[in-house]
Amino acid sequence: MKLFSASDKFEKNYFSVLLALIPISFIAGNLIININLVLIVLSTLIIYGKNLFQLRYYLLDKGIFMFFLLILLTGLYNDYILYNFYNDYSVLRGVFGTTLKSIFFLKYLLLYLSLRFLIEKKIISLKLFFLSSTIASLFVCFDIFFQFKFGQDIFGFKKFNDNKLGGPFGDELIAGGYLQRFSIFAFFLLPFFYPEKSQKITKYLLPILFLIFIIGIILSGNRMPLILFLFTIILITIFNKQIRKYLIPFIVIFSLVFTIILKSNVQIRHNFLSFYNQVSKISVAIINKDFNNKNNPQYLKEFATFYDTWRMSKYIGGGIKNFRYYCHFRDNIDKDSEFKCNMHPHNYYLEILTETGLVGFFIILFIFSSILYLTLYRKYFSNSELNKNNFIIPFIFLFITEIFPIKSTGSFFTTGSTTYLILIIAILIGIVRRHYSIENKL
Repeated sequence: MKLFSASDKFEKNYFSVLLALIPISFIAGNLIININLVLIVLSTLIIYGKNLFQLRYYLLDKGIFMFFLLILLTGLYNDYILYNFYNDYSVLRGVFGTTLKSIFFLKYLLLYLSLRFLIEKKIISLKLFFLSSTIASLFVCFDIFFQFKFGQDIFGFKKFNDNKLGGPFGDELIAGGYLQRFSIFAFFLLPFFYPEKSQKITKYLLPILFLIFIIGIILSGNRMPLILFLFTIILITIFNKQIRKYLIPFIVIFSLVFTIILKSNVQIRHNFLSFYNQVSKISVAIINKDFNNKNNPQYLKEFATFYDTWRMSKYIGGGIKNFRYYCHFRDNIDKDSEFKCNMHPHNYYLEILTETGLVGFFIILFIFSSILYLTLYRKYFSNSELNKNNFIIPFIFLFITEIFPIKSTGSFFTTGSTTYLILIIAILIGIVRRHYSIENKL
């Protein structure tokens, strides 16, 4: 029974606004993200609690439940290990520190169930989300332009260094990653929600948007987000024939802009050349299997710390956010080296292996593979009702980009990364479940 007497229209607008606030909350910081997350979950439980738990759960959903259950169990186990064998770190972290973090991590399971329900039952309209993502991304870009020109952004945040710009994120240099994650929705806003108005201006608007976002990401100095942004754009244009004609213009625009900026700015040129040199050194080290060279880039050194740390608990892992503790007790640690440990291995899959073990790794592979089958395969390679749904397009390719295995990343188990991934997954599965029910399948 509903505890609120609001109309269906009010509820739809209310939840649509909460969803639309997510791109803005990512700019405001983790506290606002968590407040937004809690509002979505609590509001769904209060208004639709009974209906929410009457959802039909499929094999994919059960895989997600298993992953969160594993996190809780491995948290309990590793608190016992830390307390009995690494007491100094147990005291530093708190006797039940891993268990408490694992319990709090369950909020993302509730977020998945809430958003999936709201999307599946068509309670949420995605229009405001696309609009807010577009406005927020353009704001971040223009704030970066302002900071590049005047040395500080409109909030007074000064340049952190000459190579990278944080824009509204201050000294947290993640502006490029934000644009890579949210700017894609701008390309679909008018075609999806204002098709009549967009027909005449789309061919001019899309290249202009691409130009703005690509300059913003380049000036941010975030190298990997630039590659991932281009990767997403290329995938979208290849898979969707109606916009395939824009692929060549996009490539030409990027090539010209990138060349001009690199030739005109020494700091940006140095930043991207150093990235190229690091990739080259990593490639040479991998080909020659020379992993112990002290001159290897830090990324390879982080891989070595991952492998030795993972071996300490291969099957169920060391518990979320415990890499930073177990890493100091791994075998083969070079006590003479200045580099010993980092907070996490800087790759989602390596972090999942170290913190949830092989069991968690294979559960995640099952979850990701199932989502790709239900979305990418059924959208483009089968005769499905999903073929007619274009709203799912940006979410499919942003999901592919987010889970792409060969990239450096932030921590998988942080507020920003987990919230974003759960957001994309919940919307994808919610859209899929609108179209069909799969008996005894994924």
